[in-house]
Amino acid sequence: MERIKNKICLICALFGLVACQNQQNAIPQYETITVVDNLVIDENSVPIFPKKAALTTDTAQRFSVELPKRCKVDWNNQSIVSVVPEEKIEVVRLNTGDALPADLQVSDYEFKKLTVKQALDNLLTGTDIAVVEDESLFEKISGSISSGALTDAVDLMTKMGRAYYTYDAANGELHLTHRGKWMIKMPKDQTIIMALVDAMHGADMRNLLVNWQDKTLVFEGDYQTEREVSRIIADISSKKYMIAWDIDVYRVYPRTDNPIVWMNMLPALGENNVKMSISGVVGRALVVSPEINTKTLQEFLYQQSNVVLISQGQFAIPNGWQSRFDIGQCTKEERLETDLIIGATAKYGDFGGYDKIDAKIVLRTSNGELSSFTIPSSVGDNYVIIGIPTHSFVTTPETLISPFAELVVFMSPRIVSIVDAGAKPTEYVGDLTGDALREFLSD
Repeated sequence: MERIKNKICLICALFGLVACQNQQNAIPQYETITVVDNLVIDENSVPIFPKKAALTTDTAQRFSVELPKRCKVDWNNQSIVSVVPEEKIEVVRLNTGDALPADLQVSDYEFKKLTVKQALDNLLTGTDIAVVEDESLFEKISGSISSGALTDAVDLMTKMGRAYYTYDAANGELHLTHRGKWMIKMPKDQTIIMALVDAMHGADMRNLLVNWQDKTLVFEGDYQTEREVSRIIADISSKKYMIAWDIDVYRVYPRTDNPIVWMNMLPALGENNVKMSISGVVGRALVVSPEINTKTLQEFLYQQSNVVLISQGQFAIPNGWQSRFDIGQCTKEERLETDLIIGATAKYGDFGGYDKIDAKIVLRTSNGELSSFTIPSSVGDNYVIIGIPTHSFVTTPETLISPFAELVVFMSPRIVSIVDAGAKPTEYVGDLTGDALREFLSD
């Protein structure tokens, strides 16, 4: 009997051990448990995020069809002078509605200090056309209309009142508003398109819709916007040259606890290849010959330092205009230098008896101008801006970046010559190299 009791106790103990083991297996064991706002957080927890506002995500906000065209330079196929045929830039107003009745004529009509609606109501008395203000127009107009076509009279009176009209023939309504919508049919050359878009951005026009496939640009605005765009197009159309820059921006880390010895550039790359040295408030600009390019410059820098390409791109301006290159558009957003803007004003032409590109290059950040350089150079010369400390862009009291790290900017200017399409044979239209380039520069 005693033996039977021992066996029963042993079996119960085994069952208890198995049950405990199963219970241990059923309850997961954690090395650490984090409690946040009374919630247990562990590696098996499903993350819980706070609700976000209905805003465009950052990556979608930064999406741009234009940036790949701006933020890329083919240094192996660069042409310092291009000749393109002149093309007409056409502006077409959109959403004009139906045409006004061609058979309606107006008599001599004089008006004084009336709103556009009041003046048109009087003009259209006796017709089936009603004037509708889609928004309040307070501009007062005075003048006189000679007898003639209704379309001419309405065009003149709305322009005087800085308004736009749309005719709805089905309902017999003439709608008035102070805003319009236009399409610009742009030239085929990408450099000229870039210059036109940059010029409109410079005039603080942000609602631009550019179709790079069919080379059109759509914008909206009021009478002042239309006038500004007309001025830009007239000015660009009158220019015979565009000036463009291809740019590389490097951050350079010396391999030792010493700054880069820039004087070594002269024996390394040739004294005759450095034509001019220009001091700025910060840094120095060198005007160099075509023999100093991105390849030879990097080979020189690699002898003393580690070189990181942080930005690359291009921008263009009409002759005598100004534009800028935003580093932040063409680099990773975590770079220190994303706040840097390279601005340029330039003119190509006679410079004391020489054909020169007379440029002013400005480096600025949101804190103001960092440095500037006035640079006269010949076609084919390049610029190398050196000595801009990387610490100029550090915003924290301390940093891991060497105090001898610096920003180096390589800029290569290009000329786009715009010629009358019928003035030269078609074989001259395109990129100039060799003898054709020398002949162009000697003219």
